[in-house]
Amino acid sequence: MYTTATALRFDRSRFRDVLGRFCTGVTIISTVHDGRPAGFACQSFASLSLDPPLVSYAVAGTSTTGPRIERSGAFCATVLRADQGDLCRGFGRSGADKFAGVDWRPADGTGSPRIAGGLAWVDCRIETVIPAGDHRIVVGRVVDLSTPENADDALPLLYYRGAFLGPQTVPGPAAA
Repeated sequence: MYTTATALRFDRSRFRDVLGRFCTGVTIISTVHDGRPAGFACQSFASLSLDPPLVSYAVAGTSTTGPRIERSGAFCATVLRADQGDLCRGFGRSGADKFAGVDWRPADGTGSPRIAGGLAWVDCRIETVIPAGDHRIVVGRVVDLSTPENADDALPLLYYRGAFLGPQTVPGPAAA
C-alpha cells in the first residue's frame, strides 16, 4: 500500500538510478499540427498489442509538444540508428525548431513526419491517452509500418544510465 510515509521515504535519484539500468531503444515521436511538424525524442516507446496492432509511448505532463501530438490525433514513431545521437539530442531540446535541416517525408497513412535514416517507422492514429502520475501514456493504433532496405545491417541507438550507447557490435542470437 502506498502511504504518505512511503512517499516521504521515496528517493527520486535512487529510482532514476535503478530504472536507468534498463536499456531502451530511442525513437522520435512526430506529427504535423497546425501545418507544422512537431516531435520529441522518446525512449518509452513500446509494442503493446498484436490484435489489434497497438503501440504506446509515455510523455511528460510538462511537455509542450505532447499535447500538440495528441490534438493532431496521429503520430509516427521513427526508431533511431546508433549514429543518430545528435539528431536525438536536437529533438530532446525545448523551444528550438527541431525539424530545421531534418530530412523527412509524410507517412502514407497519417501524414506525420517519417524521419529519414531511421531503422523503422510506425505510423499510428491515437486510440487513447491515459494520465499516469507526472506523465501521460499515449496508445496508438498502427495504420502502417516499414523498414528501409538498408536497415538490416544497422544498429539501434540505445539509451542506458542517462547516456547513449554508441555504435557497437551487438551479438546475434546464441548458437543452439
